[in-house]
Amino acid sequence: MAASAKNRQYPTAYKLKAIKRAEGGEGVLPVARELGISRKLLHDWIKAWKAHGPEGLNRKRGPKPGPRKLKPLQPEANKRSALARANARIAELERLVGRQQMDIDFFRKALRAMERPATQGKPASASSKSSKP
Repeated sequence: MAASAKNRQYPTAYKLKAIKRAEGGEGVLPVARELGISRKLLHDWIKAWKAHGPEGLNRKRGPKPGPRKLKPLQPEANKRSALARANARIAELERLVGRQQMDIDFFRKALRAMERPATQGKPASASSKSSKP
């Protein structure tokens, strides 16, 4: 059950009913047990619903498409030195470059895999290796 339930997708109406029941006093654990889902999944649905409303229930995991936005530096109540602010900005930019490099590497590997002929990617069997002179 765990393998099939892990990738299962539930309709928004189903999620909303489960959230309303859990928030309405039945409790998360009894509702989750009755529906055959984990408590964590139900908690995640509740968290997404509170943060983004019904449209938050069907958000996809992982990086979002489009350009990534940098978080603006927040003004500090205590006066940090210019060097400390610059180091924080550098660290933030390095994280962004690292994420972009991971994306580039992924797409390069995917492109190489698409360029290879289908037979080239398959290893030869042991019997075919021994029969060649």
